[in-house]
Amino acid sequence: MHSTTTIEGTTARITPHGVIDFTTLPGLRASRAALPSEITAVTWDLRDIVFMDVAGLHLLTEHLSENGLPRRWIVAVAGLAAQPERLLRMAAEAFPAMGFGRLLTGPPREQVS
Repeated sequence: MHSTTTIEGTTARITPHGVIDFTTLPGLRASRAALPSEITAVTWDLRDIVFMDVAGLHLLTEHLSENGLPRRWIVAVAGLAAQPERLLRMAAEAFPAMGFGRLLTGPPREQVS
């Protein structure tokens, strides 16, 4: 899995390219874990993700540092394509306590005119 990371101040933007599944999850976890300790917000820019399975849901809700210890970030998602957006919406509906709904902004893509 190839991903691009940009850092501006205390915010990181990670842009993966391709798919997010359990084979690509370790590389994305490594990208996130390698972020400097001063990072307080992470945006996952998913504009180049055409498919995401439950591994993506794990990625968006885990908060671990390089040494595996818990770390608190403000997490955001940008650039959702149709399939990852549908998955997030289904997860938000099925598991409201997990916080998937906070990653979604605006009406579902199919309702936007």
